[in-house]
Amino acid sequence: LCWFFFFISLNPSFLPFPAPNSPQFLEVIGYLIVSKMDIDGDVEDVLRRVQVRFFTKLQPPFKAPTTSIALPSNLTRMGLSAVVNNLLQSGNDDWKPEPFDFLIDGELVRMSLEDFLLAKGISAEKTLEIEYIKAVAPRKEEDPSLHDDWVSAVDGSNRFILTGCYDGLGRIWKAAGVCTHILEGHNDAITSVRVVKAQDNENDTNLVVATGSKDKTVKLWKFDAEPSAEDMKIRAFRTLRGHTASVQSLAAQPTGDMVCSGSWDCRINLWQTESNDGGDIVSTKKRKKGNKEEEAQSEGEAVSTLVGHTQCVSSVVWPEHGTIYSASWDHSFRRWDFCGKVINCIDVGGERTLAPSFQFSSHTSWITACKWHSRSWFHLLSASYDGKVMLWDLRTAWPLAIIDSHEDKVLCADWWKGDSVVSGGADSKLRVSSEISIP
Repeated sequence: LCWFFFFISLNPSFLPFPAPNSPQFLEVIGYLIVSKMDIDGDVEDVLRRVQVRFFTKLQPPFKAPTTSIALPSNLTRMGLSAVVNNLLQSGNDDWKPEPFDFLIDGELVRMSLEDFLLAKGISAEKTLEIEYIKAVAPRKEEDPSLHDDWVSAVDGSNRFILTGCYDGLGRIWKAAGVCTHILEGHNDAITSVRVVKAQDNENDTNLVVATGSKDKTVKLWKFDAEPSAEDMKIRAFRTLRGHTASVQSLAAQPTGDMVCSGSWDCRINLWQTESNDGGDIVSTKKRKKGNKEEEAQSEGEAVSTLVGHTQCVSSVVWPEHGTIYSASWDHSFRRWDFCGKVINCIDVGGERTLAPSFQFSSHTSWITACKWHSRSWFHLLSASYDGKVMLWDLRTAWPLAIIDSHEDKVLCADWWKGDSVVSGGADSKLRVSSEISIP
């Protein structure tokens, strides 16, 4: 039935139907449905109709007529999408079919109308107000950006993409397949990357990023957003030493003046990105490249250490000046103030564990990444060892879209430019899934 609706929406002239947006059109469709189901001996179910009115917050040409129409109650999202496309196409000959999602009372519809009404206790006698929005799913998959080993870390928070790889190199990508910088200096695999000072506008050239590695160090790098061919490879201007095990996670203070790192040594170290008084500088080194003397490379010590976790600190976040959040393999989340005091601690595995507000369980293996969209309270992504990236909306328990472009475990993922997802995996590829419509 849904495919029939979709086919008719694309080929309105296939049969001598009335105008696609007319009541007669829907009556004909209803008659065909009833006739088909009558043969199957299930007339009672088919005769159930629901009076609906479609509306949207989208701008023209996405606005369909708001008149009430009667639809079969067994229509699902695909059938509803076909109906809306029919209505839009009837007033615009150049209309190209667009996938839509549907909201009833603020909740996404992921079943038939009849099942949804029964599940929510909504009367089928009243006119249903159904909001339609653009479906959140990638429309385009870019060519993969190849690396020499596993792509273990990615940051898409700026206009460029920053990746970390098991070959010990960081890379800056202007677009899919376009690498502009190689960050060379770590002695082991890079496990975490973070943009420290972002490019706020096109005139900014003072960009700073951080990388953490299995070599137990954090390195800071400066680079120009528009490099010349001769300075594609750059070296760190600052190396931060103090961890006794692999660095697993990084976060930057909003001002970019400090970074923090979580490690397998169970500690969180705080570092200055620039030294004003030299108090944290251990040594300063200079290198010669040809006849040129490169910028001094300084080595710094941690200005503070946060102690409390009993296993690897797998994630750190620094959303505001005086507050740091951390998560650990010890099953706890912690909130720290700038003085190193734990303000809150939630033990996920303890007896006093709070019940989760939302729970999503479509992945079939270890989840490696979870990122909220920067401008939406509802949308987030997840990545997993099952080789998939999934897009979620808090208004439904089912994934909005499943990105299955990797050939092995997905190790990292992030949003990029608001309408794309970037991900890296054990297939040594950076993948970019683009043209995702987020309200």
